[in-house]
Amino acid sequence: MIEVYTDGASSGNPGISGAGIYIKTSGKIFEYALPLGMLSNHEAEFHAVIKALEICKESFPGEILSFRSDSKLVVDVIDKDFTKNQTFLPLFEKIKEEASNFPHFFIKWIPEKKNHHADQLARKAIRMQ
Repeated sequence: MIEVYTDGASSGNPGISGAGIYIKTSGKIFEYALPLGMLSNHEAEFHAVIKALEICKESFPGEILSFRSDSKLVVDVIDKDFTKNQTFLPLFEKIKEEASNFPHFFIKWIPEKKNHHADQLARKAIRMQ
Protein backbone atom coordinates (compact mmCIF):
# COMPACT_ATOMS: atom_id res chain seq x y z
CA MET A 1 0.00 0.00 0.00
CA ILE A 2 1.20 3.48 -0.92
CA GLU A 3 0.61 6.33 1.56
CA VAL A 4 0.12 9.67 -0.20
CA TYR A 5 -0.15 13.02 1.58
CA THR A 6 -1.38 15.94 -0.54
CA ASP A 7 -1.78 19.64 0.05
CA GLY A 8 -2.66 22.60 -2.10
CA ALA A 9 -1.80 26.16 -1.17
CA SER A 10 -2.42 29.60 -2.66
CA SER A 11 -0.79 32.95 -2.00
CA GLY A 12 -4.02 34.94 -2.18
CA ASN A 13 -7.37 33.43 -2.98
CA PRO A 14 -7.19 33.12 -5.91
CA GLY A 15 -3.46 33.52 -6.22
CA ILE A 16 -0.24 31.82 -7.17
CA SER A 17 -0.73 28.19 -6.15
CA GLY A 18 1.26 25.05 -5.57
CA ALA A 19 0.75 21.38 -4.84
CA GLY A 20 2.72 19.41 -2.30
CA ILE A 21 2.84 15.63 -2.54
CA TYR A 22 4.59 13.42 -0.01
CA ILE A 23 4.61 9.67 -0.73
CA LYS A 24 5.70 6.90 1.65
CA THR A 25 6.19 3.37 0.33
CA SER A 26 8.37 0.43 1.30
CA GLY A 27 10.50 2.59 3.57
CA LYS A 28 11.14 5.13 0.80
CA ILE A 29 10.02 8.76 0.63
CA PHE A 30 9.16 10.69 -2.52
CA GLU A 31 8.54 14.46 -2.43
CA TYR A 32 7.06 16.71 -5.10
CA ALA A 33 6.58 20.50 -5.13
CA LEU A 34 4.52 21.37 -8.20
CA PRO A 35 3.70 24.94 -9.29
CA LEU A 36 0.04 25.29 -10.35
CA GLY A 37 -0.30 28.92 -11.49
CA MET A 38 -3.29 31.07 -10.51
CA LEU A 39 -5.97 29.10 -8.63
CA SER A 40 -8.16 29.33 -5.56
CA ASN A 41 -7.03 27.44 -2.50
CA HIS A 42 -9.77 24.83 -2.97
CA GLU A 43 -8.84 24.33 -6.62
CA ALA A 44 -5.20 23.85 -5.59
CA GLU A 45 -6.28 21.13 -3.14
CA PHE A 46 -8.12 19.25 -5.92
CA HIS A 47 -5.16 19.65 -8.30
CA ALA A 48 -2.80 18.25 -5.65
CA VAL A 49 -4.84 15.03 -5.53
CA ILE A 50 -4.96 14.85 -9.35
CA LYS A 51 -1.19 15.36 -9.67
CA ALA A 52 -0.55 12.73 -6.99
CA LEU A 53 -2.76 10.22 -8.82
CA GLU A 54 -0.90 10.92 -12.06
CA ILE A 55 2.45 10.37 -10.31
CA CYS A 56 1.21 7.13 -8.77
CA LYS A 57 -0.09 5.91 -12.15
CA GLU A 58 3.39 6.33 -13.59
CA SER A 59 5.50 5.26 -10.60
CA PHE A 60 3.28 2.79 -8.71
CA PRO A 61 0.86 1.20 -11.19
CA GLY A 62 -1.58 -1.33 -9.79
CA GLU A 63 -0.89 -0.46 -6.15
CA ILE A 64 -3.45 0.20 -3.42
CA LEU A 65 -3.50 3.92 -2.66
CA SER A 66 -4.22 5.45 0.72
CA PHE A 67 -4.43 9.24 0.40
CA ARG A 68 -4.50 11.79 3.20
CA SER A 69 -5.54 15.42 2.85
CA ASP A 70 -6.25 18.26 5.25
CA SER A 71 -8.95 19.57 2.88
CA LYS A 72 -12.35 18.60 4.29
CA LEU A 73 -13.93 19.85 1.07
CA VAL A 74 -11.92 17.52 -1.20
CA VAL A 75 -12.30 14.52 1.10
CA ASP A 76 -16.07 15.10 1.47
CA VAL A 77 -16.60 15.46 -2.30
CA ILE A 78 -14.70 12.21 -2.97
CA ASP A 79 -16.34 10.32 -0.08
CA LYS A 80 -19.86 11.45 -1.02
CA ASP A 81 -19.11 10.99 -4.74
CA PHE A 82 -20.90 14.27 -5.43
CA THR A 83 -20.49 17.99 -5.94
CA LYS A 84 -22.79 20.50 -7.57
CA ASN A 85 -20.08 23.17 -7.64
CA GLN A 86 -19.38 23.75 -11.35
CA THR A 87 -15.79 24.81 -10.69
CA PHE A 88 -14.97 21.63 -8.76
CA LEU A 89 -16.98 19.19 -10.91
CA PRO A 90 -14.39 18.74 -13.72
CA LEU A 91 -11.64 18.37 -11.12
CA PHE A 92 -13.66 15.74 -9.27
CA GLU A 93 -14.35 13.91 -12.57
CA LYS A 94 -10.59 13.88 -13.27
CA ILE A 95 -9.92 12.43 -9.81
CA LYS A 96 -12.46 9.65 -10.43
CA GLU A 97 -10.92 8.94 -13.84
CA GLU A 98 -7.37 8.75 -12.47
CA ALA A 99 -8.41 6.72 -9.39
CA SER A 100 -10.06 4.13 -11.65
CA ASN A 101 -6.54 3.04 -12.69
CA PHE A 102 -5.99 1.48 -9.27
CA PRO A 103 -7.57 -1.55 -7.58
CA HIS A 104 -8.34 0.51 -4.46
CA PHE A 105 -8.21 4.23 -3.73
CA PHE A 106 -8.95 5.57 -0.26
CA ILE A 107 -8.84 9.13 1.00
CA LYS A 108 -8.96 10.26 4.60
CA TRP A 109 -9.08 13.69 6.19
CA ILE A 110 -6.23 14.53 8.56
CA PRO A 111 -5.61 17.71 10.58
CA GLU A 112 -3.19 20.28 9.14
CA LYS A 113 -0.59 19.52 11.80
CA LYS A 114 -0.33 15.92 10.50
CA ASN A 115 0.18 17.13 6.93
CA HIS A 116 3.32 19.16 7.55
CA HIS A 117 5.49 17.61 4.80
CA ALA A 118 2.92 18.13 2.03
CA ASP A 119 2.20 21.65 3.29
CA GLN A 120 5.89 22.62 3.16
CA LEU A 121 6.15 21.22 -0.39
CA ALA A 122 3.07 23.18 -1.52
CA ARG A 123 4.55 26.39 -0.09
CA LYS A 124 7.86 25.61 -1.81
CA ALA A 125 5.98 25.25 -5.12
CA ILE A 126 4.50 28.74 -4.64
CA ARG A 127 7.98 30.19 -4.03
CA MET A 128 9.25 28.49 -7.21
CA GLN A 129 7.00 30.70 -9.36
